[in-house]
Amino acid sequence: MTIKTTQGAVAKPPSALHLLHRAGQCADELFAIQVGQSDLTPRQYVVLKAVAGSDEPSQTALVEKTGIDRSTLADIVRRLVSKGLLQRKRTRRDARMYAVRLTDKGTTALKAADPAARVTDERLLAALPAPQREVFLDALKRVIDQLSVANIQARPTGR
Repeated sequence: MTIKTTQGAVAKPPSALHLLHRAGQCADELFAIQVGQSDLTPRQYVVLKAVAGSDEPSQTALVEKTGIDRSTLADIVRRLVSKGLLQRKRTRRDARMYAVRLTDKGTTALKAADPAARVTDERLLAALPAPQREVFLDALKRVIDQLSVANIQARPTGR
């Protein structure tokens, strides 16, 4: 992709890293506006959604499902437990691991945030012409699949 400036010079294409970061900021802001007073962050919502879709997952399983790093996920779970949205208990198989489940309050919060997530997705995708929306989502999935932490760590860096 080449970009011409007003003076006719060719500018460097924008950084994918920066554009993805900015798009994420826009998505976070849209979600915050939509979710309103619940004080639920996009990452907290994703964790609640992952817990709801599993049978008392361990925090390790949540790391795999969400792509959120271990220490950040542990902090998110701690905050959700303190808000009364999750319960955490040691697993029977491994006393060092925690399993989590939604509380009734967590289920209510998740149901209340679902419309905000849907509207956020709709607003984000509305920025693109309809024929490009599925292509955009497929491209994002491909980037994630190819560059997941496990895949990056498995590949030699060439250094």
